[in-house]
Amino acid sequence: MLVKTFGSAVSGIDAYTITIEVNISKGIRFFLVGLPDNAVKESHQRIDSALKVCGYKWPGHKIVINMAPADIRKEGAAYDLPLAIGILAASSQIVNHKLADYMMMGELSLDGSLQPVKGVLPMAIRAKEEGFKGCILPLENAREAAVVNDIDIYGFENIQQVIRFLEDDSDTEPVKVNTEEEFEKGTQLVDFDFSDVKGQESVKRSLEIAAAGGHNLIMIGPPGAGKSMLAKRLASILPPLTLDEALETTKIHSVAGKTGSGTALITQRPFRSPHHTISDVALVGGGSFPQPGEISLSHNGVLFLDELPEFKRTVLEVMRQPLEDRRISISRARFTIDYPASFMLVSSMNPCPCGYFNHPEKKCVCSPGVVQKYLSKISGPLLDRIDLHIEVVPVPFNKLAEAPPSESSITVRERVIRARKVQSERFKDNEKVHCNAQMSSRQLAQYATPDETGMNILKTAMEKLDLSARAYDRILKVARTIADLENCDTVQSHHVAEAVQYRSLDRSGWAG
Repeated sequence: MLVKTFGSAVSGIDAYTITIEVNISKGIRFFLVGLPDNAVKESHQRIDSALKVCGYKWPGHKIVINMAPADIRKEGAAYDLPLAIGILAASSQIVNHKLADYMMMGELSLDGSLQPVKGVLPMAIRAKEEGFKGCILPLENAREAAVVNDIDIYGFENIQQVIRFLEDDSDTEPVKVNTEEEFEKGTQLVDFDFSDVKGQESVKRSLEIAAAGGHNLIMIGPPGAGKSMLAKRLASILPPLTLDEALETTKIHSVAGKTGSGTALITQRPFRSPHHTISDVALVGGGSFPQPGEISLSHNGVLFLDELPEFKRTVLEVMRQPLEDRRISISRARFTIDYPASFMLVSSMNPCPCGYFNHPEKKCVCSPGVVQKYLSKISGPLLDRIDLHIEVVPVPFNKLAEAPPSESSITVRERVIRARKVQSERFKDNEKVHCNAQMSSRQLAQYATPDETGMNILKTAMEKLDLSARAYDRILKVARTIADLENCDTVQSHHVAEAVQYRSLDRSGWAG
């Protein structure tokens, strides 16, 4: 008897349907074809044990299973459930009149319980697009998939519950998630607040500018100056995710298996802080079984690289293209996968190996030339792609003790949101540009040309600091954001002057 069940495979952050054809005939051998990997081939033993524990039996006949399309490699243990249900239906141990209506995925334990799998949100989206009535998933994955409207999502704890449902169990209700309510509830949560930081008003100002325009930022300062503390609070002043951004972010984390148990929707902007020992593949994604890297997991959020010079040079250099294109393309001999990578790069570093170069009180003990060698670990092209270079100076004890309460993240975020609304209106006719940091050269000429005094200031800075053409663009983008924060239609001289100040690493005082 020939039976078909339906599963799903993920490529990049999108899913496509896998048709599992099970044919049972005379004979005693078992064949699993369609380019399965070892994890799929091992399903034989898991399914056999699960069926016996649940009171069913492995058919004593010839079983041929084809996973179509047969030219695409099938990976992972998530195909256990559709394979097992297909075998039961083909051997007439269960009825099969519902199988064509549902896409199903789940890993089987030896006792028949279902384990969570990756990528269920893209799977649910694909099932809806292809007209399936619903999806059958492990219970822990059900809320994540249920954010997709107009399709029934059923979550089960074991294969026995799945079988009862397929045999017309009318008591089973689909999992319901109010997507908009879930989204609104999560966007108001703030883990870290700007009011926790005493002093450092100039650095907070630069972080506000970075958040308002989506600019990349690097902080340079001695140990204990508060660089990491400030960076962790940047996400709290970014505009809340839109519903579309939340769905896209959740898709990426779903594919990577990082949504968390029972999570329906990621509603806060991601903040990723990988260790400096990370490899280039872990950062950009890919590998033998392609997965999104930290760059893509930071999509619509912040990628924080602490102690930037300690990262391997090759790791830092692979970020240059994603910082410009806001996408990362993983190309291999047999496939090419695109991952989104629109993130804010925030990094921090000590000014020298001992950490006290340019310190107002402590003396640097590094030998001549060491400071320049340390800074040269970060290439010029990468620095050019970072809009704001901020010097962080330690806060003296008396200011720590007497500092008045700082502005809360909510107050700062309101100003950032107002500036972003101005930019959204400005770029409403361009789907690829959403903030000032994404402006092209043509848009810079249209929206960010300063007045005559501002142009003279910029010319002087370019000549004295020997800045590149890319740095010229970055200064204008930052100046445009400062003007937006002031609700000013034109870029004026003081906007340009402030933007030039945020190029610390271009000044000769940092050359050692």
